[in-house]
Amino acid sequence: MAVTCEKNGRLVSIVWDRPPLNVLNFSLLRELDEALSSCATQTDVDVVVLRGAGERAFSAGVDIRDHTPEKVPEMLNTVHGVIRKLFALPQVTVAAVRGVCLGGGLEIASSCDLVVASEDSSFATPEILVGCYPPVALARFAGLIGYHRAAEMILTGRRFSAREAHTAGLVNRVSAPDQLDSNLTALLDELLSKSGAVLRLTVRGLRELSLQDFNQALTRSEEIYCSELLKTADVTEGVEAFLEKRAPNWRHD
Repeated sequence: MAVTCEKNGRLVSIVWDRPPLNVLNFSLLRELDEALSSCATQTDVDVVVLRGAGERAFSAGVDIRDHTPEKVPEMLNTVHGVIRKLFALPQVTVAAVRGVCLGGGLEIASSCDLVVASEDSSFATPEILVGCYPPVALARFAGLIGYHRAAEMILTGRRFSAREAHTAGLVNRVSAPDQLDSNLTALLDELLSKSGAVLRLTVRGLRELSLQDFNQALTRSEEIYCSELLKTADVTEGVEAFLEKRAPNWRHD
């Protein structure tokens, strides 16, 4: 099992462990989906924490080998199934980020209600570097962090430091690496001191109002990806170049 769950009173911690960088493959994502489904049925749980095991990564994103044209539809369905389940979860969700948080990993972290991060963590949507784009970020980041910040992140693929991510609004709290756990505990104490019933109603309303157009936008993002992006020569070239550890030779078509 790559995903483990630990319940402690009104809190459930979900941890995935796929060394060295917690890359998300189909198996791990399905386990994560099952863990979230289990959380959804636990009426005595009010907060769910998500994190990647180890010091190096929350997650370096979805396995690049699953970005091939024949695998993309299933990959999008699996990743976006997890995202949609996060948004439907009755509990407050918190992402605890240490190390790199890239691509699909960042899309999962940013889909949590709150994000805490260590100062040595970094954030990026590097899909453009391998000839594709991040569908969830495309559908949501302009509204989440503003159009120009979203455009810079998605169109350049550059990494943002934890402090930059905090300034942009992707991260709520940043701490020294050795204080991440205590910072997370302080936030959890704040949340768990509140009424569970009120937390659930409030977070449901917050999501409903802020995500009114999200499903439509994500569906359109998926359509462009599958019906147009996958028909370009460069989407195949980008993945092949990454796997072969060489610079891509873009054909621009």
